[in-house]
Amino acid sequence: MRIEWINKDNVDVALASQTAAPAGVSRRGFMKTGAVAGGGLVLGFFMPGAGRFANAQQPPAKVYEPNAFLHIAPDNTVTVQVNRLEFGQGVQTSMPMLIAEELDADWSKVNGALAPAGDQYKDPAFGIQITGGSGSIAHSYIQYREIGAKARAMLVAAAAEQWQVAPAQVKAANGVLTGPGGQSATFGAMADAAMKQPVPATVVLKDPKDFKIIGKPVKRLDAKLKATGKQQFGMDFKAPDSKVALVARPPVFGAKVGKLDASKAKAIKGVLAVLEVKTDRGGSGVVVVADGYWPAKMGRDALVIDWDTSAVQKVSSEQQLKEFKALAQKPGAAARKADTSKLAGAPKKINAVYEFPYLAHAPMEPLNCVVDLRADGCTVWAGTQFQTVDQGAIAATAGLKPEQVVLHTMMAGGGFGRRGVPTSDYLVEAVNVAKVWRAAGKTDPVKVVWSREDDIKGGYYRPSHVHRADIGLDAKGNIVAWDHVIVGQSIAAGTMFEPMMIKDGVDSTMVEGMGEPYDVPLNLSARIAKANVPVLWWRSVGSTHTAYVMETLIDEAAHAAKMDPVAYRKKIMGEKGKRHVAALDLAVAKSGYGKKALPKGQAWGVAVHESFSTVVAYVVVASVKDGMPKLHKVTAGVHCNTAVNPLTIEAQVQGAALMGLGMTIPGAAITLKDGVVEQQNFSDYSVARMTDMPAIDVHIVPSNDAPTGMGEPGLPPLAPAFANALFKITGKRLRKLPFDLASA
Repeated sequence: MRIEWINKDNVDVALASQTAAPAGVSRRGFMKTGAVAGGGLVLGFFMPGAGRFANAQQPPAKVYEPNAFLHIAPDNTVTVQVNRLEFGQGVQTSMPMLIAEELDADWSKVNGALAPAGDQYKDPAFGIQITGGSGSIAHSYIQYREIGAKARAMLVAAAAEQWQVAPAQVKAANGVLTGPGGQSATFGAMADAAMKQPVPATVVLKDPKDFKIIGKPVKRLDAKLKATGKQQFGMDFKAPDSKVALVARPPVFGAKVGKLDASKAKAIKGVLAVLEVKTDRGGSGVVVVADGYWPAKMGRDALVIDWDTSAVQKVSSEQQLKEFKALAQKPGAAARKADTSKLAGAPKKINAVYEFPYLAHAPMEPLNCVVDLRADGCTVWAGTQFQTVDQGAIAATAGLKPEQVVLHTMMAGGGFGRRGVPTSDYLVEAVNVAKVWRAAGKTDPVKVVWSREDDIKGGYYRPSHVHRADIGLDAKGNIVAWDHVIVGQSIAAGTMFEPMMIKDGVDSTMVEGMGEPYDVPLNLSARIAKANVPVLWWRSVGSTHTAYVMETLIDEAAHAAKMDPVAYRKKIMGEKGKRHVAALDLAVAKSGYGKKALPKGQAWGVAVHESFSTVVAYVVVASVKDGMPKLHKVTAGVHCNTAVNPLTIEAQVQGAALMGLGMTIPGAAITLKDGVVEQQNFSDYSVARMTDMPAIDVHIVPSNDAPTGMGEPGLPPLAPAFANALFKITGKRLRKLPFDLASA
């Protein structure tokens, strides 16, 4: 999804339009908690109402009980509640860095903890608790720093009062307060006294030149636990007496159970129950509840089910592609208008049709969810990107109020969008399992586990798309007209995001990344197709296909103009492309492009793209061996403004580049036949592997501006840079992903 940067001024403006804060509570103020086990200082952040992206139909603002973001314990340990999901991107380190910086904490005493679902943890921009859109640092940069600065001010005030000196005479550094007369106290020792101080209305945040933690390469707080195998992920969690449940889901989305023979399944030792259960998209399935995963799987395998698929559409990819190509020949809803009258008479033309398949998220840790359902409440443990959305969906499914649902955020092994589903599909299904289990007279918690096959065959997917582009160029290679149509399913249609993401028939996620920052006469339209295939954002969302189309077509135009592709890009970027130029120039300079001779058979490729307000430029080196493309080296230039933790950014870019490379590998496609997904695991659904990994150098453009997103922007420009290098070697323009040199 697309997110705009929300700076402090914007947040204040947004909040100024909210309803009045409750009596006794300052707007956008900070609140202290009550009694805390073990003592110490605890601060929470009060954000009345929803953010600028919230649905206007949401209920009015309410008073939130101030669960804490920050806890300073008597032993001087600082624990920061991270209001996001940690699934590998590093927020459990980088977000505590923001508070620790302004707090002047001793970094060796700082920990991060994943916050449960709660209104106080909602994203300041979205008004829901969410990990997505590369927004964690971008949206909480000011929020978290202010929490740290206000806590520091309270500690200083407490010390000044105790030592009978002016606050200005008290210094704070590395978790210790010092006074003018040699007084000294740790934050932990002063924490209880600080709790008695009023929360300052305003604080002055540090000038970036004074940063001691932000901007430094800080090692991850969770690295040791993960390296030693001690980190507990959602899949590792077991509630006392919990049972394992596996669901046999319909082979066609939304189909239902026709006839069921469960006799063989019930005979398997360890199988406790076989029950029909509601599944996603109005379908039904059969759940096997057992003492453990293996008997549950054996029981599920033994089920004999005749599925009723008569009422649902059965999509076949081959037929769908034909239909999308036909739709692409006609204009759709206008996303961007430009004069195309010069197209017919242009001396040079580019006519292209691009094909992009469905893609699975395929996180290394498959989906899982533990549910403890009771008559008066429900407790859930899951690694989810949509905590408060899921909390509401769980409550609605269970017939409870949201406040009766406790949702614990578990560490997750990847997600790439799959754990942020507007329908809350896998959590709702787990609650439905708990309901039928409870209706059968059982009260133990249930852990619903998805195998990898379950998710690849029956999950949600990056939509398939077809692009049709007709470009006219003058004799010098300047683009004089560009007519473009995109066809695909809408991610937002029918979800809570539809009001903010679909306008005048255009789903913004379908067209994001098209055109900018190039000064070209692009006439862009979109056609939303309907199909019985669940679709969802996939890391970097629309830019997964738009960046590929844009950057290969611009490269093609540069070739037609007989210009160097870097020079051509810079020529047509205009004023809007300053950050693009900075990133591109950095990647070019560090790679040796244009200066260093490559071995015979190798070629340079270039691409640059902005997504989630961050620009990433890649200069790559590629070759072809035995008919197969090979990526040797990637040099990245990244413009994300302030780099809070350069190590995290480097890792994010490396991981995103590898995922982008995975899009190009043969077998990286989800296909359907008669409504059934044809792939089921890594044996027939390809992802990039260690042997595919090129050397990747990451370089960051220096900046003190507020940080932009980093989780996704490293993915989009990798595939087009690779394709552009392959063109230089083969002379073939690759208009279909994954790559297939033989048919190009």
